[in-house]
Amino acid sequence: MNDYSSAPSIRDLPVTATRQVSTFGRLIGGCVVAVLFMGSTLLTPLYDLYSTTYHLSVLGLGVLYAVYVIGNLVALLFFGRLSDQVGRRPIALASLALAALSTFLFLFARGPTWLFAARIISGLGVGLGSGAATAWITEFTPEAKRTSAASMMTAFNFAGLALGVMSAGLLVQYEPHPLRLPFEMYLVLLTVLALFVARTPETLRARSQIDLKPRLGVPSGARLPFIAPAAGGFAAMAIVGFYAALGPTTLKHSLHVVNSALSGAVVAELFVVAALVIVATRHLTARATMMIGLMTIPIGVVLLVVAQRYGSLTIMLLSASFCGLSAALAYRGGLAVAGTLTPPERRAEVASSYFVCCFIGNALPIIGVAALTKFNGADVASLVFAGVLSIISVAALVAARFALSARS
Repeated sequence: MNDYSSAPSIRDLPVTATRQVSTFGRLIGGCVVAVLFMGSTLLTPLYDLYSTTYHLSVLGLGVLYAVYVIGNLVALLFFGRLSDQVGRRPIALASLALAALSTFLFLFARGPTWLFAARIISGLGVGLGSGAATAWITEFTPEAKRTSAASMMTAFNFAGLALGVMSAGLLVQYEPHPLRLPFEMYLVLLTVLALFVARTPETLRARSQIDLKPRLGVPSGARLPFIAPAAGGFAAMAIVGFYAALGPTTLKHSLHVVNSALSGAVVAELFVVAALVIVATRHLTARATMMIGLMTIPIGVVLLVVAQRYGSLTIMLLSASFCGLSAALAYRGGLAVAGTLTPPERRAEVASSYFVCCFIGNALPIIGVAALTKFNGADVASLVFAGVLSIISVAALVAARFALSARS
């Protein structure tokens, strides 16, 4: 085990400076999470423009959104433990560099291929950096308060998603060059953040041998109780994906909302509610959080169908609120429950398996909804989406009850 030769460590600092540095480190780790996820929803108000500019169908737009998950999965499977081996700061900087590369591709895109490549690279950057930044937040947090680190990371996650769609919506609606200005703004933000990251102390003293072998798995004794959190994570990310990929299109064609700033604000509402719910419910137990999330998923998606059916913006806003609440609780509660199912030495494998379920939920249902929309119409697609997610939620609740009975 070798010491880092550059990067000062927080452990090398005087005790009197440690508290200030820890606060700064937590803030920078949270900003890395927020800014990376901001990049993933910067496109949300732009999908309709891409459809016109590059002649992409609604199915093409759905696939454009979903290929982002390819980058997520590559990061999770092969690079998920890299920050444990080379340090938090180098990986955080690498993720910001990938985000910048993705942004350049969007900025200078000359065809759909450029967009698909940019989305994959964006997903890789988010997957690589969010794990390192989360570890940074945890390590800069005092031992007694580390249970709140996951809630803090998730809140920054949803705050970044909201910021991306809101800022892009405003720029698209009220400023010139809508396919350029959001990305130019984002590049400036990435540059400024990278300067702060470069000045943030490293929290690991030593590096270990690099091992890129994927580690996935759920022990046989944990498979039944794993069903509920996995299904909750799948459904939560499907809801997030629907609003992020198809929200503005739904608002335009079903509710006749053509103002990009307004449609961006409606989508952002879901993410803002999610962030606030996570902070407000951080003292709930993991199981209670997950169960409430699962129970409220059908409410949000049924309201979505009703809003489309009657063209009601009021009901759409109510749906976004319920969907934000249910997605936040199902995701965070599911992750926490999954972490309690196995001993510490198997926790990373189970967490990785959980995230794979989330990523699949963020991609496949969106492609399915886009395909149904193209061939059967938006109303049928939303009805099927709501029905499937409601069935998954109820099945997960039943599985959770069975798992609890089996344990007792």
